[in-house]
Amino acid sequence: QVQLAESGGGLVQAGGSLRLSCVASGRTLSSSDMGWFRQAPGKEREFVALIDAGTGGRIYYADAVKGRFTISRDNAKNTMYLQMNRMKPEATAMYSCARRRRYNGSRYNTDQYAYWGQGTQVTVSS
Repeated sequence: QVQLAESGGGLVQAGGSLRLSCVASGRTLSSSDMGWFRQAPGKEREFVALIDAGTGGRIYYADAVKGRFTISRDNAKNTMYLQMNRMKPEATAMYSCARRRRYNGSRYNTDQYAYWGQGTQVTVSS
């Protein structure tokens, strides 16, 4: 069984910071690519960041968050994090972590991910 649970969302003012957590159960987190996605009301779900499977997983970021967001993983705790700094109102969205299952397409496409958490709401006020 594979279960993902996000936490850490909330209300933050523009320029502030939040750290999201994603705890994986059932299987080792590092055995698959793990990504963060977000979806604002009325918009498509979009890629935010991901870390490849393995101990030395490569990291990828969406251009919109480069330099401000940091993805990381603690294998001992089977937890993935998303540190969000200098947040902007346009970052308001439901943030979800996802475990990749398919490797027949782009790592940025949601159809590559089979397991999703419930999501945690992030709201940035101005």
